[in-house]
Amino acid sequence: MKKTPFCATSEQDQSAMFEALGIADFDELFTAIPNELRSDELKIPEGLSEMEMMQHIRKIASRNSTNLVNFCGAGFYDHYIPAAVNALSSRGEFYTAYTPYQPEASQGTLQAAFEYQTAICRLTGMEVANASLFDGGSALIEGAMMALRQTRRNKVLVDEGVSPIYRAMLRCYTQNLSVEYHEVALSKSGVADRSAYHEALDDTVGAVVLQNPNFFGCLDNLTELIEKIHEVKALAVMSVYPMALSQVETPGAMGADIVTGEGQSLGLPLNFGGPYLGFMATRMKYVRKMPGRIVGETEDAQGRRGYVLTLQAREQHIRREKATSNICSNVQLCALRAIIYLSLIGREGFLEVGRECMDRASYAWHKLTKIDGVEPAFNRRFFNEFAIRLPKDATEVVSALIDQGIAAGFPAGRYYKGMENILLLAFTEKRTKEEIDIMVAKLESALKA
Repeated sequence: MKKTPFCATSEQDQSAMFEALGIADFDELFTAIPNELRSDELKIPEGLSEMEMMQHIRKIASRNSTNLVNFCGAGFYDHYIPAAVNALSSRGEFYTAYTPYQPEASQGTLQAAFEYQTAICRLTGMEVANASLFDGGSALIEGAMMALRQTRRNKVLVDEGVSPIYRAMLRCYTQNLSVEYHEVALSKSGVADRSAYHEALDDTVGAVVLQNPNFFGCLDNLTELIEKIHEVKALAVMSVYPMALSQVETPGAMGADIVTGEGQSLGLPLNFGGPYLGFMATRMKYVRKMPGRIVGETEDAQGRRGYVLTLQAREQHIRREKATSNICSNVQLCALRAIIYLSLIGREGFLEVGRECMDRASYAWHKLTKIDGVEPAFNRRFFNEFAIRLPKDATEVVSALIDQGIAAGFPAGRYYKGMENILLLAFTEKRTKEEIDIMVAKLESALKA
């Protein structure tokens, strides 16, 4: 093995280690690796100067289509972000990865996290929230595992309307655990199939994972289904889109036990999958089973209000393998952006954003369903996202419109067999009626081509 300037050990150090291992050199150390898989040379090109490297990276980045008019959704949405969110969240006092274990030195960060938790509780109609998880998928996994811990059962039912990305993550997480994972097919109307749940629910089920609105944008009143879930003493875990909570009944009011979701729409830009923000809220009686950081309000010896990390005995840095979860960090900076965003737009602004999203989606639905051969995939109420059935493959149509500067939605066939002609479209407050009209016209032309 050649000596490199990045190897911290001297030749004497290496000789001593070889002697302790009973080998002569590095080649002997790696004898278990077949010769054809070993190489002394890496096919790495010559180094570049800083200027050349920047030119190379820009050339690669230019292949990304970042200026498309975006009608994609499927769990991640192109909402407007006020400039103040970037300005405030990038201040040095906040811009840190440090976990605030020392409350006396971290009151600002801790108070921001506490206010974020309060906002999540108000949005979801729940009693307690944690200080964030990594993203919507990790939050849903943690919610399902929390429900199984609480019920001391090992079977989880997952609705097919839950994001296929989240379902894949949950399958991956549970496949080597003693967890029985079962998916429940959608009804023909695009929502949870009540009769299928009535057959699947029994006293071995510990958790039922639902989503509202679901992956196809369909809204559903899950109150009665959750009552059935509670009859077998299982817990209902519901994933939600926070913006939809401006217009629909809260999961807390429907009876959900654990609420999770993706907080990207609350002041975080679309960014190749992250970093995003997972949120979780639950009933106070389950708080000791909830994973992640929790910030609490207290008083110091002088009677002054203060904020601290509380109930830390649940966490990995205290209880190691006996902790409620292996998650040992969060995305506090992303959570900070969420509370700044919510504080800036306020209650009325939040309601207004929701109304504008609904108005644009309704306008687009009426325009699109007038095109010959296009029909709703599901006749259900929706918030700002819906699925349509096209007379040809949705992927072909999307590709044709991308060439014209429009990201015209998400082809459902990517995740659902038999849905190759289904196109999922989302509409936020950023999309104008002019943009919608142009998209509809170009989509109609693509269908005729």
